Amino acid sequence: MPQARYARLYRTRSPIRIKGTPIATVMLASLIPSILPIVALSPSMPPLGLMMLLAWRLLRPEMWPLWIGLPLGFFDDIVTGHPVGTAMCLWTVALVVIDTVSLRLLWRDYAQDWLIASVAIIAVLAMSWVLMHFSPGGGGGPFRQLWPQLLLSPLMFPLVQRLCARLDRWRLP
Repeated sequence: MPQARYARLYRTRSPIRIKGTPIATVMLASLIPSILPIVALSPSMPPLGLMMLLAWRLLRPEMWPLWIGLPLGFFDDIVTGHPVGTAMCLWTVALVVIDTVSLRLLWRDYAQDWLIASVAIIAVLAMSWVLMHFSPGGGGGPFRQLWPQLLLSPLMFPLVQRLCARLDRWRLP
């Protein structure tokens, strides 16, 4: 019986599981608002792809390079229907700012991670609205329509971060 426990303890994971899980979860989180059969006149679903990206970045900062926001943001732009380049630019800027802030802090705890992610989510949503508002096709609508999304997203971030922590324990040996 003890041998079975040690065999399970020291087994190796596949590189696809180790490297592919975070990328797949961010892409799946970007797909969820498009897949769910919810019809809304204003944006009410939080940006789950961005929240998952930030949760992984704050949980494992050494895992990804800073440019990972470009391909994942491109996928999010294609899936959500935003002008191509919106999430690519804003997600990469958010990752650079988080990396800069993290270098300046001596230590980080849960509350600081939540604050950093909340500010990043609100800033990305606001800048996305600005870019949509001034895009040639028009759009964006009035800013007051963003309030449910701006309030709900930071409150949901701890759940997303907990999900990432569980997935991290599953993917690592």
